[in-house]
Amino acid sequence: MSESDYLQVNRESWGEQASSYVEAAERNWSGGPRWGIWGIPESEVGLLPTDLEGKVTVELGCGTGYVSAWLARRGARAVALDLTPEQLATAYQMQQKHDVHFTLVRGIGEQTPLPDGCADFVISEYGSAIWSDPYAWIPEAARLLKPGGELVFLGNSTLLMLMTAEIDGVAAGTTLLRPQRGMHRFEWPEDPEDDSVEFNLSHGDWIRLFRENGLEVEELMELYPSEDSSTRYPFVTLEWSRQWPCEEAWRLRKPPSAGS
Repeated sequence: MSESDYLQVNRESWGEQASSYVEAAERNWSGGPRWGIWGIPESEVGLLPTDLEGKVTVELGCGTGYVSAWLARRGARAVALDLTPEQLATAYQMQQKHDVHFTLVRGIGEQTPLPDGCADFVISEYGSAIWSDPYAWIPEAARLLKPGGELVFLGNSTLLMLMTAEIDGVAAGTTLLRPQRGMHRFEWPEDPEDDSVEFNLSHGDWIRLFRENGLEVEELMELYPSEDSSTRYPFVTLEWSRQWPCEEAWRLRKPPSAGS
């Protein structure tokens, strides 16, 4: 597999899975912001700006669009972008059902059709955060941001990626299974049902990439579920996630222009 054909592979994979995410889409569209596979409430995480009224937001890899629905309900002029037509179809159906409307765009987080400096806020919960190559989508997110704008993204933690088994349904253990040095692209050859491609970097490589693209780190949040949490995903257990973060969220800002 070449360095770029992961886009087609991931598009096909998410197209095939689209119907299995309709129930989750309904649940997320119906409720308030809850993050990650454990559904941690926004009140405990604080990923969203306090004032979104009239602000332009861009979601990269929106899936069924529930994050942009949360933004739109808070007054944002939301734009939600995804590669997969089947996922966007679900997002459109949810818009009609819940009477929450915003712009849906088919495209990739690595190269959007949006203009420079168009966004006050860019976000990705999983989406481009793990399914797009960070060496392509982070520069694109930085390009989209206005000076002073903020980028937030959430995905699997670095530690989880080092401890995750290659076979679907086998939960992460306490043993390091792969090196941290040079981590970037992840495929799961031992799982014949999953040919998708994920991405993650070590913290040092993330920070270097942010700096190269003019982004300043405001916060790295390690997410831990409450003791009564549950998830439908088998790759990690509640016991594990209460001891080590299985998810991380970065908050970054593009510095204001000189003199502004």
